[in-house]
Amino acid sequence: MKSNLISKSKTAEILEQINSQWNVKLSKQKNVRFHYITDNEIIITGTDITAIMVGNNILPFLSETAILKKFPSVVVDMGAIQFVCKGANIMRPGIKEFSDFKKGDIVCVIEESQKKFLAVGTAEMSSDELKEAKKGEVIKNIHYISDNFWEIGKELSL
Repeated sequence: MKSNLISKSKTAEILEQINSQWNVKLSKQKNVRFHYITDNEIIITGTDITAIMVGNNILPFLSETAILKKFPSVVVDMGAIQFVCKGANIMRPGIKEFSDFKKGDIVCVIEESQKKFLAVGTAEMSSDELKEAKKGEVIKNIHYISDNFWEIGKELSL
């Protein structure tokens, strides 16, 4: 795996993208690094942030619970956990409760008993559509516990 310290201008560009995609205001970061898993998959680390980039999407890393709590979420039942942790998308029947979100938003997936974060993905429908739905894909699972990002993050001590 290749790791690079990125330039100040690239750091500013990435922070701007994060601030717009996440609807949060992050402080300036120093020593931001790209850890390349593939050409299209990158772990981003900085002084106060760890994130992943998949294509044009930047998502918070699952260990960043303080940041994850700022995002909309869905709570899944116990039966869905094993599938979510293997990369399955989150389907309507497994969702117990949810907060408000729009289609395309970054949404966190939480398990119901311990309230731990299992995955981060993008909404395939809004929470208003979810209220009416009986079945269908709700969240596209992009980053989940035990995926490549998670395992490499352990090696990087994230």
